[in-house]
Amino acid sequence: MNFLVTGGAGFIGSNLCEQLLLEGHDVWAFDDLNAFYNPARKEQNLKELKALGKPFHFVKGDLTQPADLDHVFSLARFDQVIHLAARAGVRPSLADPILYQQVNVLGTVAVLEKARTLGIRKITIASSSSVYGISSNVPFSETEPIFTPISPYATSKLACEGLGHVYHHIYGMDVAMLRFFTVYGPRQRPDLAIHKFAQLITEGKPIPVFGDGSTSRDYTFVADTVAGIMACTRMEIGYEIINLGESQTVRLDYLIELIEKEVGKKALINRLPDQPGDVPITFANIAKARRILGYNPQVKIEEGMHRFMEWFKRQPPLN
Repeated sequence: MNFLVTGGAGFIGSNLCEQLLLEGHDVWAFDDLNAFYNPARKEQNLKELKALGKPFHFVKGDLTQPADLDHVFSLARFDQVIHLAARAGVRPSLADPILYQQVNVLGTVAVLEKARTLGIRKITIASSSSVYGISSNVPFSETEPIFTPISPYATSKLACEGLGHVYHHIYGMDVAMLRFFTVYGPRQRPDLAIHKFAQLITEGKPIPVFGDGSTSRDYTFVADTVAGIMACTRMEIGYEIINLGESQTVRLDYLIELIEKEVGKKALINRLPDQPGDVPITFANIAKARRILGYNPQVKIEEGMHRFMEWFKRQPPLN
């Protein structure tokens, strides 16, 4: 099949493109290579994908520019779209909330509308565990009513879920909304905690730790997230919101211990106050993913951290 993957040069996107190629599909990756972090990292991802010698195509473009979307959708008759492109991160969204709505919300409706007009019926869209906000109902279930997101990023992802439902309800499109839970692993973005901490500890520099280290996250290895996405591509979903997590929480202080062990150095801690927009815990109820997708995450945090660090140590020096 022909797949269009928006955000295909990024962390999750490049891992997904690799799996699609290995399973025999033709893949077009659409990405603007913006400066949120050093574009050389995405260019390295693209280099690795091209080196597979599979039918891989990269198209540089901006979701918010109609001409760019027109161009990429003109290149092939796509069987499915996997829409991962977005401005990511809770804290950066506090600094530029307008940009996050423009890219994440307007970009998503532009992709949905383009797919609809071209008769592409199936689309899988990345959402986020951030939409749950501060919830006392843990683990987080898709049936939980959500009315109080606490960051512009979370709000943008919640809007995308609503748009996905509209395009299913009105136009009969097959839409899977996947709530990702703190994905990590090879090719991880350098701004995310595991990658940032590994880099700083290696360099002997202090790591910024917000709060007392008791916050917990449902860290999910990227191969498990990709397996959940791939399962969606193989079946008719209708419209579903589905958690993709490990369903096991890891405290921040334990995460730091694991990184220290892998690096072979103790961390220098720069203790900082809790950040607005952050939540104390994320924890996925994955019963629905197991039932619908046959989703079964395989990689525990100890193994996943080791696999990430093996990749990290092989990387050329990039900012």
